Amino acid sequence: MVFVKTHDINELTSDLIGSQVVLGGWVEDFRRLGKMSFITLRDVTGISQVIIRGELNSDSDGINRQSVVSIKGVVQETKARDFAFEIKAEKIEVLGKAVHPLPVDPIGRVKSNIDTRLNHRALDMRNQRTSSIFKLRHYVLQSLRNALAEKKFIEITTPKIIGSASEGGASLFSLEYFGKTAYLAQSPQLYKEQMTIGLERVFEISNFYRAENSHTGRHLSEFTSVDIEAAFMDYNDVMDVLESLVMDVCRFTSEDCKAEQEAIGHAIEIPKSPFKRVTYSQCVDELKSADEKLEFGDDLLDSHLRIIGKNHPGFFFLTDWPMKLKPFYIREKEEDPELSRSFDLQYGYLELSSGGTRLHNPDTLKARLKEQGLDPAQFQDHLKTFDWGMPPHSGWGMGLDRLMTTLIGIDNVREVVLYPRDPDRLKP
Repeated sequence: MVFVKTHDINELTSDLIGSQVVLGGWVEDFRRLGKMSFITLRDVTGISQVIIRGELNSDSDGINRQSVVSIKGVVQETKARDFAFEIKAEKIEVLGKAVHPLPVDPIGRVKSNIDTRLNHRALDMRNQRTSSIFKLRHYVLQSLRNALAEKKFIEITTPKIIGSASEGGASLFSLEYFGKTAYLAQSPQLYKEQMTIGLERVFEISNFYRAENSHTGRHLSEFTSVDIEAAFMDYNDVMDVLESLVMDVCRFTSEDCKAEQEAIGHAIEIPKSPFKRVTYSQCVDELKSADEKLEFGDDLLDSHLRIIGKNHPGFFFLTDWPMKLKPFYIREKEEDPELSRSFDLQYGYLELSSGGTRLHNPDTLKARLKEQGLDPAQFQDHLKTFDWGMPPHSGWGMGLDRLMTTLIGIDNVREVVLYPRDPDRLKP
């Protein structure tokens, strides 16, 4: 038999009462009551009740929970409280049998730890809380792409196999590449800057890689980054773009994703805007007031950021970092060359994004590379593009996985990534 599904469950309406439909999904529950049986059928869109009577009921012994079935039947009204309609089955076919015992309970009645769930991730997607997280992730990506397109950004795709470090010193994964040493890209930084020459405003949403031996709930070896770069914008302009995108995401998911919020047990809040802008110097003063030993120019540790995060809950920008703490491509403030035209977007203590105004003068860029102990010859392919008329430009990169955790109130990025990669996990 060639299975042809005519409707998703959420397409069943009162207009279809008396009509024949063919549904496909998995058996979430199966109950036999005398001469009748009841199947709770679920697909990705919803749940329905199926009534089995007569001779068909006698043939239903082979049906078990979580098996995939096709059901041909007639839509009818129901007295069941939890369903708007039900299906009177005319034909049932098991398309894929579930072999018990299953390694995790998709209903969630028996709890499994996150490692067990990740080891059986595909089955975990039948858990409505888990699947709702990834539906929300889909809607977040949809919102980001729509908003960036409206702001005249053009989506690009940059190489993930590269010949040298793109940011000069970040931890890189190396690999053999036809007799040469290559690396997995840790960001699209240099490529996206180059693209402003002709495309002006660009963005990329893609996976990148960092070989950091971190064992926390917010670090991954493979992560999804949302990056933009824009010609003729400074760091204040791209901060405004970032704030606008975050607001759009929160508003869209809060208002249009009610079922997903109910399934995960968390209401998405729309933050107050505009986001507060707190300078690095202000942070140093706040930390000294909290009896932290810190001098201007010191990097902010996790313990420092937790104090700052308590002082400024929610989303806020941490701006004007010391130049010595920033990468070679960040531009200084003309009025105070020790400070950079840079920012981080924070959610409390958690860093979500980092960005700033870039250097676009090739001579200054070469001098900065040397100041940071980097060899300009290693960046020759990048530097030559600055001799072709590089416009002033600014940009940022934001961790999508971290944004997702803030959105839905989860403190472990592994919950919002399908198959996370970290120092301890390479499979499945």
